Amino acid sequence: MCEGIPVGESPEELPDEELLYDLADLFKVFSDTTRIKILFCLMGRDLCVADIADETGTTQSAVSHQLRTLKQAHLVKCERDGRNVVYSLADDHVYTMLNVGLSHVCE
Repeated sequence: MCEGIPVGESPEELPDEELLYDLADLFKVFSDTTRIKILFCLMGRDLCVADIADETGTTQSAVSHQLRTLKQAHLVKCERDGRNVVYSLADDHVYTMLNVGLSHVCE
């Protein structure tokens, strides 16, 4: 059961325990404001660690640490560009989760 459940409908059954554990872990990644800032910085553009640090007002060391967590959660991806590593959102799902979450807290 990895497909979404339509809004307003209840699931036929609970997802298995391992899937629920993975989902809870994913939501834990969103529990840090520095990680959220990094994700918002990466919406629609690719940035290196130095640029992310400047935009978030965070040290490069702290950004690198948080990017490691985001990468392990498959929320960001990276690509080497010469001597720099450039980061971007992993896919459109991340963008959607951020937008839906922001809409929810703004209601």
